[in-house]
Amino acid sequence: MAWMAWTSPTALFFAGIGVLLLGMSLWQLRSPSLERKGFLPISTTRGDRLFIGLLGSAYLHLLVIGVTDWNLWIASALSVVWLCAVMRWG
Repeated sequence: MAWMAWTSPTALFFAGIGVLLLGMSLWQLRSPSLERKGFLPISTTRGDRLFIGLLGSAYLHLLVIGVTDWNLWIASALSVVWLCAVMRWG
C-alpha cells in the first residue's frame, strides 16, 4: 500500500483549512448567520461564501500558475485576497 508523503506546506495548508472550518462552525453556533446579497448573484450565508471563496481561490491559483510566469507566492496572495473579498463583500 502506498502512503501519501505530506510535506510541511501541504500539512499546514490542510490544517489551516481545518481550523478555518472549525472556527466558522463555532461562529455559526454562537451567532447564526442570515442570508444576504452582496456582489455574488445569489443570496449567501457565511458558510456559502466560505465555500465559494475557497473554490474560487483554488481556480484562481491554478489559473495564475498555468497562464503566467509569476511566482507561486503571488498566486497565493491573489487567492487570499479573493477569499477575503468574497467573505467580506460577497
